[in-house]
Amino acid sequence: MRIDKWLWAARFFKTRTVAAEAIAAGHVTVEGERAKPARTLRVGDEVVVRRAPFEHAVTVKALSERRGPAREAAALYEETEESRARRAALAEQMKAQPQPRFKGRPTKKTRRDYERWLRGGDGE
Repeated sequence: MRIDKWLWAARFFKTRTVAAEAIAAGHVTVEGERAKPARTLRVGDEVVVRRAPFEHAVTVKALSERRGPAREAAALYEETEESRARRAALAEQMKAQPQPRFKGRPTKKTRRDYERWLRGGDGE
């Protein structure tokens, strides 16, 4: 099964087009290698999906040709314990930081600062 189709069926992305764009941008790896949208996915493959600011490391448990309810989608993969722990730690860290407050429409500089903060940039 194609990886873009599986990511869509597993509800990591809303559409197959968005999934294919994320794969082409290098946000998805399979077995540690950068994937292409038509890459064949098998049960047992290790998939890492980066959706800023989080990263999901999952093991493929099943394949599905259709996009079903969230409960069915969750049965298609199993997230690793390390991945869950990293995401929980990052979520707590983000909650602890003060959120930037904008009054009105942000300027180009404040928007760039916010995007840099969101991506976890080093401030360059």
